[in-house]
Amino acid sequence: MSTLLAFEDALQDIADNASIRVTAHHVPLEIAVGRILAEDILAQIAVPPHDNSAMDGYALALADWREGKAFRVSQRIAAGQSPVALEPGTCARLFTGANIPPGADTVIMQENAQIIGDTLAFNDKPTLGSNIRPKGQDMDVGQTVMRAGDTITPIHMGLLSSLGITEVTVYHTLRVGILTTGDELVPAGKALKEGQIYNSNGPMLSALVTQAGYEVSHCLHAMDTPEATEAALKTLLASSDVILSSGGVSVGEEDHVKGVLEKLGTVHLWKIAIKPGKPLVQASLNGTPFLGLPGNPSSTLVTYHWFARLLLSVCAGATVQRPRAYPVDAGFTRSKTIQRDEFIRVSIGKDGLAYAHAQQSSGALLAACESQGYLHIKANTPIEYGHSYPFYPFSGF
Repeated sequence: MSTLLAFEDALQDIADNASIRVTAHHVPLEIAVGRILAEDILAQIAVPPHDNSAMDGYALALADWREGKAFRVSQRIAAGQSPVALEPGTCARLFTGANIPPGADTVIMQENAQIIGDTLAFNDKPTLGSNIRPKGQDMDVGQTVMRAGDTITPIHMGLLSSLGITEVTVYHTLRVGILTTGDELVPAGKALKEGQIYNSNGPMLSALVTQAGYEVSHCLHAMDTPEATEAALKTLLASSDVILSSGGVSVGEEDHVKGVLEKLGTVHLWKIAIKPGKPLVQASLNGTPFLGLPGNPSSTLVTYHWFARLLLSVCAGATVQRPRAYPVDAGFTRSKTIQRDEFIRVSIGKDGLAYAHAQQSSGALLAACESQGYLHIKANTPIEYGHSYPFYPFSGF
């Protein structure tokens, strides 16, 4: 029996053998949401550009304040107006967002002002700089506000707009080719014959790729022959930056993907010590990265989440971020251990414990739909009730 590659080693190997597969171009900011930055963005202006008031109130010089002292209002400043220097011994009426006039260093909220005829008094001693948002409080000139590899979110759209940016440099959208294999698979909508099942991996992988922000160049299906597999791969090579496949990567007589890969390119790794999802192939076909996932739907899902997601991120130019784990106590016990890292589909009960779905078959997708994430049980580790294990919510992938 060949040695299985450890889970962490497989992740590292895939990352080491991957590289950016897309080029950069400029796009208007208004259409950049969801795109991956190709260069760092530095603030060219300060935000806010001037000291300004955090609330409606009165600006004065703290040195002028005395308990019970009456202040004359020497100017009125609204947001967007340019103030003049504050007259000594006076205060300025101003509103939220208004610039602080030169000579003022403190803002007193209007609720703390007492009107005395045509003047104001402020009996509670203010604090120097209170209620003032200083220039550059959010972003200063020259500050790196986003880095190459960041994905632009709606929040980033607001941030970049506040800097006056109208155009950004992003990577072209990664094109992903998808191949499913198997004589037993037919597309939904056709009548099933004996021994046939509907193709679920093609639609699932296409949706996962699209949800991640990439483009599906083609989603092809090949029958279980070397000729059909090779023809499909050559079609995908002509239109894709990366290729994903499902099925045909094991060692059966009808599993032809690995053999065709060895003919067309170089195979980097073979079997991974995980459950589900042991048979997995990484290859390079004339420079195009290929990742062959197992054919059982749950194995396809797990290996996409951990390995394909990583590969696509690197190839798209995105900053690679491992899904965040949360420590969760197990609500069940299992003394038997296995020699592979296991990803058990679980849900979190009202008591905060993780409970395994009754169905953990590598061919069962309903279990994933009825679960909330994976409980990661490392190789050779028993499961103890109440013991903490890493929990990865599906929403984190």
